[in-house]
Amino acid sequence: MKKTLIIIAVVIAVAAGAFFVIQNNAKKDVGSEFQTQKVESGNLTATVGATGTVRSNQSALLSWQTSGTVEHVEVNISDRVSKDVVLASLENTSLAQNIILAEADLVSAEKALDDLLQSGTTAAQARVTLYEAEEALEKAQNYRDSLDDPYEYDIIVYEDTRWGRIPRVKTVKVDAADDETIEISEQDLALKQAEHDDALRALERVAEGPNEADVTAAQARVDAAQATLDMAHITAPFEGTITQIDTMPGDQVSAGTLAFRIDDFSKLLVDVELSEIDINSVELGQTVSLSFDAVLEKDYSGKVVEVGQIGNEVQGVINFPITVELLDADNLVRPGMTAAVNIVVKEIEDVILIPNKAVRLVDGDRVVYLFEDDLPKMVIVRLGASANGESVLVSDNVEEGALIVLNPPSEPLIGNGGGPMGGR
Repeated sequence: MKKTLIIIAVVIAVAAGAFFVIQNNAKKDVGSEFQTQKVESGNLTATVGATGTVRSNQSALLSWQTSGTVEHVEVNISDRVSKDVVLASLENTSLAQNIILAEADLVSAEKALDDLLQSGTTAAQARVTLYEAEEALEKAQNYRDSLDDPYEYDIIVYEDTRWGRIPRVKTVKVDAADDETIEISEQDLALKQAEHDDALRALERVAEGPNEADVTAAQARVDAAQATLDMAHITAPFEGTITQIDTMPGDQVSAGTLAFRIDDFSKLLVDVELSEIDINSVELGQTVSLSFDAVLEKDYSGKVVEVGQIGNEVQGVINFPITVELLDADNLVRPGMTAAVNIVVKEIEDVILIPNKAVRLVDGDRVVYLFEDDLPKMVIVRLGASANGESVLVSDNVEEGALIVLNPPSEPLIGNGGGPMGGR
């Protein structure tokens, strides 16, 4: 009997050991199926992306404005030039007659403008003219006034005597002038008054300096002559770098012939198109990250400098233009390159982040699985904003540092407080 009891106890002990070994192996098999990651805190950055092409801040194609023979080309490719610097010129003898004569016209127009601005002759002459007009007006007025009063005047008459024709003075009395004489005098008085008024206005125009309208007209003549003369040259419209030269000394050119391209590399810009869904989240000054296929393993930073207000329809899709400025461009980035642009539209700092691929929907609730005791445990969570494959944890039931299952099962393995392989 005692021997039998010993055998039974041994069998029970072996069975129990086998059970625990099998149970432990089952846990290891279940645990080995899952990929895990520690829950960490950080910043959630929401971005909208697009691709665009790099361009210079300003660019211009410069063409000849007249026909002729190229005499000088003053620059080379990659030369940096200042605004208004002459880049190339045509031979004077090959130019049209109006351009050749423009130099003489310019000298004459500049002299006339200088005389207008500096000389006192005009004001002095205006004062003399007014003085003469005042005298003439006064005489005309006196003459007209005299016609209203009776007057006498003497005439010389001759009488025949036995001593011959003898002159003597005869006084003639006139009561008033006739109507014709009065009318003529009044017309003359009106003319003298008009001349006086004109002289007075002329003096007023020049008394405090040159008349603005006269200066404007004189300057216009100078500008017109200069513009005609400038047709024989090509000048830089802004400060920049010569990036293309299509003209050489001796070339026969005509109006419209392309000569140079100039670019302003002081800033590099990228133009992109964003959909109407994303445009309202973009604002001036937002941070931008950029990458280029031509520049491997290097990212650049930028900012939004222009947001389009009007959308463009392309094949039924409405897009809005956005301009981004590169802030740290180097010589590896060149106009024409394609850039991948990511605009940071929202950033939430110091929050616990949950990988979106770890989230499942169970009975209408979002759940994640935390790996505890070599087994996944389902936890209901509340999530906030999401971006770049991560979401902000709003609830407080998952702690930083916990192991979260990245490949949870489609059906729950463990219910809240359930045992292995439990659930609904």
